[in-house]
Amino acid sequence: MVDDKQLARFLGWFSIGLGLAQIATPRQFAQMVGSSGDDESDTVTRLVGLREIGAGVGILATPQPAPWVWARVAGDAMDLALLGRNLAAEPERRDRAKMATAAVAGIAALDLYAGQRLIREADGHDGGNGAMRPARRQSGIEVKTAITVNRAAEELYQFWHNFENLPRFMDHLEAVRTNGDGRSHWRAKAPAGRTVEWDAEMIEDRPNEMIAWRSVEGADVPNAGSVRFVPAPGNRGTEVHVELRYNPPGGPIGAAVAKLFGEEPSQQVRDDLRAFKQVIETGEVVHSDASIYGRPHAAQPPAERVVYDGARPQLAGK
Repeated sequence: MVDDKQLARFLGWFSIGLGLAQIATPRQFAQMVGSSGDDESDTVTRLVGLREIGAGVGILATPQPAPWVWARVAGDAMDLALLGRNLAAEPERRDRAKMATAAVAGIAALDLYAGQRLIREADGHDGGNGAMRPARRQSGIEVKTAITVNRAAEELYQFWHNFENLPRFMDHLEAVRTNGDGRSHWRAKAPAGRTVEWDAEMIEDRPNEMIAWRSVEGADVPNAGSVRFVPAPGNRGTEVHVELRYNPPGGPIGAAVAKLFGEEPSQQVRDDLRAFKQVIETGEVVHSDASIYGRPHAAQPPAERVVYDGARPQLAGK
C-alpha cells in the first residue's frame, strides 16, 4: 500500500508539473480542456498554474503537508467550476470539457483521500490497521518564538498580565476585554475581512515568570497560549518566550488560504513580538507605509513618526 507521505509527494510533484505546463503553454492547455483559447483564458490558465506550483511547493517543503493537500482540494473545486462553463460550448469543445472534467474529478478524489489520510495520521491514527501513533499535543497550528527585551521581567509580566494591552502590539487582535475573574473575551481579525470571537481563561499565573491561558468550550477559534519571562544572559534584559496553539477557521484549508494571503501564523507572531519590544522599550511602534495603509503596499517608512494611541497607530502631531 502506498505510504501517505509518498502519496503527498506524488501530488506535490504532479502539481508542480501541471502548473509548469499551464504556464509554459497556456493557450494549448486551455484549448485541450474546452476553453476558447483567447487572451482571457490564457490569463486564467497561467493563474491556475501559479496556484498549482504554489501548492506543490508547499506539499514538498513542509513536514506536515496536509494543509497544502487540502488547498489542492479547494483548487480542484475551483477548476470544476471553471470547466462547468465549457460544458455549454459547441459540441467539439464540450466533448473536451467533459473529458477534462472527468480527469479533474478523479484527481480531486485522490486529493481528498490523501488529505483525509494525512489528517488521520497527524491526529494519531495509522489510517489502516487500527493501531495508534503518538498523538500530537493538540491538533491545528503550533507556533513557538522568542525575543529579548531590554526590560526587567517584572515590568514585562505586569504589562502582559493585563490582556487588554495585547491589541496594542498584536496586529490580528481587535480587542480584549477582561472580566476580573481570570476570564476574558477576545475579538480577532480573520481572513477575507471576517472577525472571530471567543472567551478565554487563565490557567497558570506565576508572577514575573509565566502566564498561560486557553479558550473555553464553544470558541470560534479553539486556542491556547503561554508566555514565559526568562532573564537574558549578560544582564541584557529578559527573554520573552511565546507559545501559541490554535485551530484556524476552516481547519487545514483555512490555514493554507491564510498563508497564501501572507498571513502565515509564525510570521505574525514574530512581527507581534517585535512590536511588543518597541512598545515596551520606546513607547511606540515604527510602522512601515504598508502596515498603515494595508496590503499590498510599498514597505517604505512614512514621512512622520508613528506612535501607538490605544490599539491604533497614529501619526505624531495629528
